[in-house]
Amino acid sequence: MKFLSILFILGSFVLAGYSQTPEKDAVRVPLENYIKGHETGDAAYMRKAFHTEGNLIFIRDGKYTTRTFADYIAGSPGKPADDEAGRKRSIESIDVSGNAASAKIILDYPTARLVDYMSLLKIDGEWKIVNKIFYAEPKAKPAEVKKGQ
Repeated sequence: MKFLSILFILGSFVLAGYSQTPEKDAVRVPLENYIKGHETGDAAYMRKAFHTEGNLIFIRDGKYTTRTFADYIAGSPGKPADDEAGRKRSIESIDVSGNAASAKIILDYPTARLVDYMSLLKIDGEWKIVNKIFYAEPKAKPAEVKKGQ
């Protein structure tokens, strides 16, 4: 009897984890479009990721700062960054509750490490990023080698 109780509890955990998998996969779609937008510089990927209304919120020079998604997307360069080969991006976590989700993305670049926290909503059956806050930490430049050394 004890064995059956343990088996039932373990099975419940497995099913609970499995039941969120399709939604987590669906939440990944805009997050992967966001990452692809960074990789390629193509604004079309960003438009797929973000809702038409929303803001980036961050601290710049010690001050609370916001930027609309439209302004952010308009700044897409249309091509990959010159140092693209040295850039890494990853989705670190996704948490889903009904039609709301949050995600953490790491952008590890040669000159900075950025941590993005995304808020997403399922709107008309499609997940969209509706808010982004981030932290950017500059990396120290490597020491220059002087001639003759």
